[in-house]
Amino acid sequence: MKALTDLTLIVRRTDDVGELIREIELTRPDAAPLPAFEAGAHILLTLPGGTENAYSLIDLTGDPATPGSYILGVRRDANGAGGSRFMHDLKPGDQVTASLPKNHFPLDPGDGPVLLLAGGIGVTPLISMASALARRGRDFRIVYASRSPAAAAFADRLATHGDRLRLHHDDRDGGPLDVAALIAEADPATHVYVCGPKPMIDATRAAMEAAGRADLFHAELFENVSHQSGDKPFEVEIASTGQVFTIPADKTIIEVLEAEGIDLIFDCQRGDCGICQTDVLEGTPDHRDVVLSKDERDSGKVMQICVSRALSARLKLDL
Repeated sequence: MKALTDLTLIVRRTDDVGELIREIELTRPDAAPLPAFEAGAHILLTLPGGTENAYSLIDLTGDPATPGSYILGVRRDANGAGGSRFMHDLKPGDQVTASLPKNHFPLDPGDGPVLLLAGGIGVTPLISMASALARRGRDFRIVYASRSPAAAAFADRLATHGDRLRLHHDDRDGGPLDVAALIAEADPATHVYVCGPKPMIDATRAAMEAAGRADLFHAELFENVSHQSGDKPFEVEIASTGQVFTIPADKTIIEVLEAEGIDLIFDCQRGDCGICQTDVLEGTPDHRDVVLSKDERDSGKVMQICVSRALSARLKLDL
């Protein structure tokens, strides 16, 4: 079931901070303090039609324990479902409904070194992580990759971290960031946090697994990969009842089963929190999450039903 939304917020200001990227500041109508959050946290905003999108909370104030506002960074996606367009159309004074802060991407509480890898708008949760690590005096580096300087939103805010920050621009540096080289150079005890497009996350995961450091890998996917060109319908069978449902190319398993009254537990709907993980009894999943290890994917025995689909005509799920 979906999380309850119980915060009424108003837009205080909006600013363009990068190519197609808007910074949005939200406050309570009475300007009272908002619930605290930790680095890596997000809120769910209710969009027209009742759907919800997750947006990372950006700590720019240095005091997430008593925030007077929530700051978001949203990239406009012309090919998306409309959520980013709605967010970009918000104006000061507009009202939105949000969940309490949630965190499926928390910082490890230890004191070892940390490498933060950001791709595009995936930088937003890592801004808060960098702020938290700096406050703790913990050794860290942040590498921020973008297509160009114009697309590197919030780079000016991150510049306060001095030589801990490295900016990579594809158009200047000859192509995508070489994450495998960064992993090879890092102290073997380094926790690696990556947030950005799926190819970047997959490359980082592969490098960490190859180095035998999968337990130090942490990821959050900052795009929805549940729908791709060439997707086809498939069937899902519910093991407990024998019911069979068709999943159209433009719907997720969760969307269809929820509409049919099947009680499910889920949250992020982007394939990075792991809450919707479901056992697969028959069929072959098409994995699109960033949660499962290579061995789990290869086994075909579990899947994240919020984004993953099927390579076989039917999946039988342990629901």
